[in-house]
Amino acid sequence: MPYKVRVVFTKVGLSKYMSHLDLLRLFGRALRRADLPFEVSEGFSKHAKIVITRALKLGVESESEEVTFRLRQEIGCAEFAQKLQDELPEGIQITKTEYT
Repeated sequence: MPYKVRVVFTKVGLSKYMSHLDLLRLFGRALRRADLPFEVSEGFSKHAKIVITRALKLGVESESEEVTFRLRQEIGCAEFAQKLQDELPEGIQITKTEYT
């Protein structure tokens, strides 16, 4: 059974110049580097199942963006947030994590 984790994060500073597609790639790399149990899509080109609620325009800062990750197994919210945050660049700060 997949678990959905909703994460609220900020996108400020130089990170505001990161495009929506780059942000998806960034979160995918961060999940792999943090060795988190994320779900992958099926098919030839597998990628992490990540949904960013809305796409910001390039150059726009935000204090409250949402992203949803699908996990293969349950992991504590605090542990998930800490492992993921350790792999994210300056300007992307996790503020809230919860299961949906």
